[in-house]
Formats: sequence, C-alpha cells, structure tokens
Amino acid sequence: MRHFGHISPTAREGLFHKEPCTFTAESPARMLSVALGATLYSPATRPSLADDVLKQAARGVVSMVLCLEDSIDDAEVTEAEANLIRQFAALAARDAASGPTAGSAGDAQGAAGADVPLLFIRVREPAQITDLVRRLGDSVRMLSGFVLPKFTEERGRYFLEALAEAETACGRRLFAMPVLESPELLHLETRGDILRGIARSVDKYRDRVLALRLGVTDFCSAYGLRRAPDMTAYDVHIVASVIADVVNVLGRADGSGFTITGPVWEYFRRQERMFKPQLRRSPFLEGRAEELRTALIEHDMDGLLREIELDRANGLLGKTCIHPSHVAPVHALSVVSHEEFTDAQDILSPERGGGGVLRSAYTNKMNEVKPHRAWAERTLQRAEVFGVAREDVGFVDLLAAGLTN
Repeated sequence: MRHFGHISPTAREGLFHKEPCTFTAESPARMLSVALGATLYSPATRPSLADDVLKQAARGVVSMVLCLEDSIDDAEVTEAEANLIRQFAALAARDAASGPTAGSAGDAQGAAGADVPLLFIRVREPAQITDLVRRLGDSVRMLSGFVLPKFTEERGRYFLEALAEAETACGRRLFAMPVLESPELLHLETRGDILRGIARSVDKYRDRVLALRLGVTDFCSAYGLRRAPDMTAYDVHIVASVIADVVNVLGRADGSGFTITGPVWEYFRRQERMFKPQLRRSPFLEGRAEELRTALIEHDMDGLLREIELDRANGLLGKTCIHPSHVAPVHALSVVSHEEFTDAQDILSPERGGGGVLRSAYTNKMNEVKPHRAWAERTLQRAEVFGVAREDVGFVDLLAAGLTN
C-alpha cells in the first residue's frame, strides 16, 4: 500500500517531487508508526464491514480501527465479536483469491483492486485479545494489532501481557496502540504519576507499541465540555495542557519517545457558524479551488484543517478519524512541502555535521543545524511515507487529488 496510491500514477507524478513509498503490514514499526495517517474508526457491528474496509482502502485509507468499545452498545459486544470473525474470514478469503502475491495484509488485493489497510481491533478487556486471536484462526494474518482503551500503568500491564501471549499463540507480530484517556491523566494532582507509569509500561514493550492515541473526547467529558466546530482541541486550555504534558513525557525526540497521534475531529455536518471561516482565500483563488474552499467551510472542515496544523506544531502525527471525509485533509496536510524537504536536507547534509547556521534555500529563514536536526529527521521520515510535493504544488492540489475517488 502507499499514500495517494488510489490516484493514478500520472496524477501522482504531477503532484510529487518525491512520491510516497510503498509499505506493507510487515514493514518496520518505525515506518508504520509514521504511515498510519488518518486512522478511520468503524463500529465492529457493521454487517458489510469487509466491503467497507475495501471501499475505504480504494479511497486512500491505510489504517482502520474496528471498534468493540465506545462505538457500540454493551449489549452488542458478543454479536460484534462474532461479526468480526466473519468479516476477517471474508477478507482473508479475498486475499487468498487475489493471486500468488497474497499472504500478508500489506499485499492483499481486494475485489476493487485496493490494498487492505492496516487493521486494528479496539477491545474492552485484555481477555478479548487472546480470545479473538484464537477465534480468528488463519485470518489473523489480516490483523495488525489492537487498540487498548483507558490505558494506565496498572490497567495497561494486563493488556500488554495478553498481547504478548496472543503473539506467541498465533506466531505473528501484533502491535499495540494504547489510548490515553483516563480521568486520572487529566486531573492535575495525579497526572505526573500516571504519565510516569504509562512511560514505564510502554517502554517495556517498546517494540510492540506502534503509537499512542489521545482520547480528547473523554478528557472533555470529565469536565462536561465539548468543543464547538469553530474551535480546536488547543482552544480548550485544560485539554491543551494534557496534550502538552503527554508530548513532554512520551513524545521526546531523543529516542525515548513514541509517535503520538492527533485527537478525533467530531464534526462532519453543516452547523450554524458562530465565527467567521478560518480558511484564507489566497490558497484557493484559481480554478475550482474556490468551490473546494466553500465546500470545506460548509462541512466545518476549516476547523479540522487548523487543528491538523496545530497537531503537528505540538508534536503529534496522524489523526483519529470517525468519518471518511476527514481522511483526505489529514493526508494532504501530511505531505512534506518542497520547502520543508529542502530545509531538512540542508540541515542533515554531511558537510554540516559540525553545526552552524545557514540561510535557507528559499531565503526566508535561518536553519540552525544542531537545534533543527531532530525536526529535519522527523521531516524526512514523513517525506518517506507521505512524499514531497513539487515546488508549485500546495495542499489545495493535494486535497483535491485525494478527493477524486
């Protein structure tokens, strides 16, 4: 699979200075943690789940979470588990029928010719991990791992032990994506201890923790809050403070940190607007781009675009998504610009190993080699999986291309 793999090779060539690389479910964890992109959640109760997975893959989705937790009623769990077993069997059957290259989720070809995304199951309890892996049988090869809810050191230990047991039982690599969403993490008097405990837990299983996800909706719930579509998570100061502390402890660039993904954007229908649109007109002035701007504003996507930019500015990468319309904006804004790529290459140039300061190739900023090195390394990791835009290509072009399917 690859980002923007759902558009034609000719279109990709016109958009990218350096095209996104291909990857599979068996690729290195470092690559996959960056490549997650917009992770689309879907309730595990959907009767046509296998078809839905392939349809979303054909639209550019590369990671999905099939949810047995908050998205379904407590009374639906047993049937949802049974449905997952049926749907994974259906995906595995299509994989087996797709030809001699079949054999891993990354190589599987669906009926529509789309690669099966990285698939994760969000469970409620640790025992579900081992039970589901046993019941999946051979179709477990379509599974990349599990999402672990309300993760703390005490609760997380049982999830991670169950994951290790399931790996041994099925003989394949399974990843964990803990969700940081407990009230104890939000409360100031317990936050430090909770974060240090989480750090100990995930460090012990570092090779299996693909990314840490933020449950901002749960954070807001603890105080009876809900952000409006005109506001981002960073406008809710109590939430922004938690995000900052999570990144401070768990997102460091010194080799001890993890990929931390952006919070969910809840809105996908038009609402009455209280504040003026946040999308400037200037990037949208040519061709049908103004129509695209209008459509984004009408569907409250301008707030989403702003939040994605703030996610990256605050050390987050990728995003939890609950609606397919959110995927293309996340991916378009994940592509590395030609200017960013040029700066990163200059900073990491071998002849700059001793440090120093240089003017950027775009002559609009200072690149200081040692302080900007970690940023440059992360930028080139993102460039590998999301590609580098051509010099004259902006996010509007990438967004329009991503919406073509």
